[in-house]
Amino acid sequence: RRKLRTDVAAAFPNLSAEQLTEFIPNKEELNVIKIYSHKGEAVTVYVNNRNPILFEIEKALYPTVYMLWVYPDLLPAFSTWPPVLQKLAGGADLMLPGVVVPSSGFPQVERGTLCAVTLLGNRAPVAVAVATMSTAEMLAAGMKGKGFAVLHTYMDHLWEYGDKSYPPTLAPLVTDCAEKENAEDEEEMEGKEPVISFSTDPLQHVDVGDLSLKERDSCVIPMGKEELNENRAAETAGDADAETAHSLLVLFFFPAEQMDALFNQCFFHALKCKVKKSDLPLLTSTFLRSHMFSCCPAGQQLDIKKSSYKKFSKFLQCMQHQKILQVKELNKGVESIVEVDWKHPDVKAFAVPEGFSSGSAAQDSKSEDREQVYHAPEIIPLYGVSTKMIPLFQESGHRKGSILSSSEVRNIIINYVKTNELVDETNKNFVKVNAILCDCLLDKSEQDEISNLKWDDLLSRCLERLQPLHQVTFFGQEPIVRKGNIEPIDITIAQRSSNKKVTIIKNLELYGLDPQCVANILQQKVQASATITPVPGTKDRVQVQIQGNQIHHLAKMLLEEYQLPRKYIQGLEKAPKLGRKK
Repeated sequence: RRKLRTDVAAAFPNLSAEQLTEFIPNKEELNVIKIYSHKGEAVTVYVNNRNPILFEIEKALYPTVYMLWVYPDLLPAFSTWPPVLQKLAGGADLMLPGVVVPSSGFPQVERGTLCAVTLLGNRAPVAVAVATMSTAEMLAAGMKGKGFAVLHTYMDHLWEYGDKSYPPTLAPLVTDCAEKENAEDEEEMEGKEPVISFSTDPLQHVDVGDLSLKERDSCVIPMGKEELNENRAAETAGDADAETAHSLLVLFFFPAEQMDALFNQCFFHALKCKVKKSDLPLLTSTFLRSHMFSCCPAGQQLDIKKSSYKKFSKFLQCMQHQKILQVKELNKGVESIVEVDWKHPDVKAFAVPEGFSSGSAAQDSKSEDREQVYHAPEIIPLYGVSTKMIPLFQESGHRKGSILSSSEVRNIIINYVKTNELVDETNKNFVKVNAILCDCLLDKSEQDEISNLKWDDLLSRCLERLQPLHQVTFFGQEPIVRKGNIEPIDITIAQRSSNKKVTIIKNLELYGLDPQCVANILQQKVQASATITPVPGTKDRVQVQIQGNQIHHLAKMLLEEYQLPRKYIQGLEKAPKLGRKK
């Protein structure tokens, strides 16, 4: 810890002794983790209070965004436009045309200087990068070419290892010149709408449709492509243009706020016109897919990842906090809306947008489920490192409970075998069993008999001894990781009184299917009675029961219409055999 404090002080001389002690405390827990990047580079990560604060590559220390949010002025900062963040998080480097040149000029840096990247209007850094050229070279190049090699960004895997908090809002530092101008213009601005100002340079010019942002006296003024002559423009026309430009500016620079507003509109619209009390409990995935999506205005699309909530469950938690509805987890990992307060002031005050008819929407609510396209969830088997397998995986930086895909497990095993030179020299199809492989993969009765394993046998034994998990990703929602293997949709045939048969379907909710919706569709297709009944011996789980052996119709619906993989459906072999026509 003392050595780390010395290294940090040398790497970041701007930190005072008090800040250094606060940053690396003497008594609080400080964890050191070793991970590997996609390029295979070994990275040492220092974690404090569950957040990574530093990472080290080839004996060089770099701060994470979590550290920079506490000390935003630790590194020289360069600003970029908010839409560029998505490209940086996707792995792109920062090009000079995307860098905003402030009126006060760039900070003076040399090639190889560690820098922070911020978004226009907020000092909180969103990326850590290394300058590929000096400040003088950037200006001499006409602000063209690659300016910064990005090492780490907000929303990357290193950020996800922490508490996944959002960047704080830190106001930009105001220059003395700007303060004087603001003081002189204070009287003129009184009673008028405030102007959104950003620090830019004549080199910077961004067009968004009919909106252009141009430099004028250290602030950006929104205007149309045809510039207005202030002496001739009428006051009312100026106000209208300012309002239009302001809305375009918000749409461009604050897409999260726009998406939040769209989600709120579709949410209240769906509650007011689509959902009825008889529909409850209603799967949250069905509510989003079958009700909210249909309330989205033409030309717009709901995307929870572009909102400030990032997850639909968080959006519903916010609505639940406002006591508009109540959400419960009726099945493990599957949430449902169980109660809605239609008398809530926000619901009553919501006005249906023009172009939508509340009456026709209510009439179409029954057929809405059929009209909406069902998207089968993406299901990925995962594996958790168990206690017994820790010795085999700890060399790769994993610990108990680490979640891995089958390909990651395969790569870790292959690297372990090659690193420890366990490939059989006489036959490369075999792997020599060392003490760790023996303890982890062999039964006690096998430990004295087996000295070599085939590659396939080695990998299959490893997967068998890891904890089974699975990841389910529903359309428009964040992935959900659950323990164990996913239960298949279970189809059985039962015999009732008078030798009548019924088809029973269970576990539809696990695949994002609403049992009531499936029952209604089956009932109309086969013209037979279908009901929803509780699953015996369970709490809050239901099953669909329909008269007769309807497996043929059910198989066609699940496999062809819903595109569910056959391996996730159990009982299709019980379909009645079709007799030959004579």
